Amino acid sequence: MPEDAVKFFSYLALLDQEHFDTVFLNTKNEVLGKKNIFKGSLDACVAHPREIFKEAFRMSAASIICAHNHPSGDPHPSKEDIIVGKRLHEVGRLMGVELLDFIVIGHNGRYFSFKEKEIFERRM
Repeated sequence: MPEDAVKFFSYLALLDQEHFDTVFLNTKNEVLGKKNIFKGSLDACVAHPREIFKEAFRMSAASIICAHNHPSGDPHPSKEDIIVGKRLHEVGRLMGVELLDFIVIGHNGRYFSFKEKEIFERRM
């Protein structure tokens, strides 16, 4: 599953600032819409669940996939990325909008999928 999402968000690898984008899906995992939630600096991007889930409710999304890039090209998540990803997963669980994956996009097709690495199952 991450491969399709990585392909969908591949444009993020070309950006020189951190961007945090979200795709909103219906119950059949069909795309309802995509939105740039935040645009950060060269090395920081602050994502707040309120903005993401406000859009999810506006679109009546059943689930979301979030992605952001690391302009350095290294897709390994920072401590902040892990905190944000787990927070989004928990808020989604409470709100009934599943976070299917949180992906960090690097250069040359490299990525880090929280779902693939089972980050959501680990305790903070």
